[in-house]
Amino acid sequence: MSTDTPTHDGHATAEDGARIGFDSGGSGEPLVLLAGQANSRRWWDPVRADFSSAHTTITLDCLGTGTSDSPRDAEWSTRRFARDVIAVLDELGVERAHVYGTSMGGRVAQWLAIDHPHRVGALVLGCTSGGGDGTVASDSTVVSALSGDDTAETLTDLMVGPQWRQSHPGPLPVLGDPAMSDRARRAHRRASAQHDAWALLPRISAPTLVLHGTDDRLTPPANGALLAERIPGATLRLLTGARHAYFLERSEEAGGAVLDFLAAHPLPRAG
Repeated sequence: MSTDTPTHDGHATAEDGARIGFDSGGSGEPLVLLAGQANSRRWWDPVRADFSSAHTTITLDCLGTGTSDSPRDAEWSTRRFARDVIAVLDELGVERAHVYGTSMGGRVAQWLAIDHPHRVGALVLGCTSGGGDGTVASDSTVVSALSGDDTAETLTDLMVGPQWRQSHPGPLPVLGDPAMSDRARRAHRRASAQHDAWALLPRISAPTLVLHGTDDRLTPPANGALLAERIPGATLRLLTGARHAYFLERSEEAGGAVLDFLAAHPLPRAG
């Protein structure tokens, strides 16, 4: 794994006036990286540099996380979060970008490709689901464990396996933004749970790669198969033995698959 230092850091203004924190770095075709539920852009810190040699990577703090605002009366939905991504692209003057979303970020990425197809190049959806009738829920033992007293340890186990943890000591950047308010955390949970793009997924025209770990109990891998079947022309790649944070456990394999896919689907040249 590797880290990367962004070269541009700022805020965009959402349609309701909320400030959305973002940064960008690297060089090449722009690539938006979207994090999971209740996480800031730090989600991508361990692997971001893997993409920055070939792409200008853009990360943002979803509403209520990191340096973004947390307005009490705002709309909190995955579809709204997608509009916030457009505000960031507008602030950067980026007309079109590749989009890679994982977990809740993958749900946001679906709305980007559905509602703003002219702004999306290639699309990568990781460890996520389409919502509604296209969702295979976690089993009851996972749900019960996450409502228990030691949720951090439970979530860590769902994210990565013990072998990976043994060789990578230290805190994981994918367990939630510790500075996030309880109110914003609940709003994220509702937004992710209420996501339903299933009926509109066939509208996605972007070349699409779906990635999923075969041992993902948080978002079972059947969700990846359903997405790949539902989105026209999508490709499914399963990462054997990986859990929810497959992009950490299988960083070389997953990152390589993403880079190869993006290279095979370059952005159209302007003019």
